[in-house]
Amino acid sequence: MTTTTATPKLPAGRTVTLGASRVAYEVKTYFRQGDSVFFTFLFPLIFLTIFSVAFSAASFGTNASGDKVTAAEFYLPAMLAAGVLLSGLQNMSIDIANERSDGTLKRLGGSPLPVLSYFIGKIGQVVVTGLLQSGLLLLVAAVAFRVELPTDPAKWLTFAWVFLLGVSTCAVLGIALSALPRTGKSATAVIIPITLILQFISGVYLSFSQLPEWLQNFASIFPLKWLAQGMRSVFLPDSFKTLEMGGTWNLSGVAIVTAIWLVVGLVACRLTFRWIRKDS
Repeated sequence: MTTTTATPKLPAGRTVTLGASRVAYEVKTYFRQGDSVFFTFLFPLIFLTIFSVAFSAASFGTNASGDKVTAAEFYLPAMLAAGVLLSGLQNMSIDIANERSDGTLKRLGGSPLPVLSYFIGKIGQVVVTGLLQSGLLLLVAAVAFRVELPTDPAKWLTFAWVFLLGVSTCAVLGIALSALPRTGKSATAVIIPITLILQFISGVYLSFSQLPEWLQNFASIFPLKWLAQGMRSVFLPDSFKTLEMGGTWNLSGVAIVTAIWLVVGLVACRLTFRWIRKDS
């Protein structure tokens, strides 16, 4: 039988300070892992490039001026939403599962570091890398593929809250989901299929309006469909909202469903997160 020593409680200010100091450490560690950088940071950019080139001759509709909507314009919102999912849920769950497997969490559990400080560091890393990833996607889309970015400040305000709410939700869900893999070696085999399925049914790689109605309804349970819809409301012409369920962008639905999943993720983190697996 093993015994654990309770971590002493620290003042709230000290807990936040420790968490903030870990953000820089987590970001540095993230960019030192080549597989994480490729499969979470660069993956959406690679797919945006592939789709933009492969479907350069295809027409995805027209904007208010009658100009053709290009493949890059059509897929940019989806890749931004996918980037939030990959940086948050996929990277977070695999990373924590590996840390639990290699003993990192056990060592941290025996240190004075509070769990909240650890969470602040992890979520902060997702926010920072997610912002860098989104900035890179927007830069490449604008410079390489001539995508005209919105000029209306209200559009960018929508982008800001959709991104922040989405990245926070995916991060806490990733922390909760990290309890699912039994070992670090099995983490990718367990987590990646989940994120791939979500992307295919949520209008990331396939047009959401072309999916069967029952599959659209099923995908609407999960946050990625709503994040992609929120991003489309920012970067696609307003006429494209007729392709959404109900014929509207439904931004209130985006906020409500994503916020519900944020609460679910926080509760799941509280119930499932352990420095050491119970069955270890």
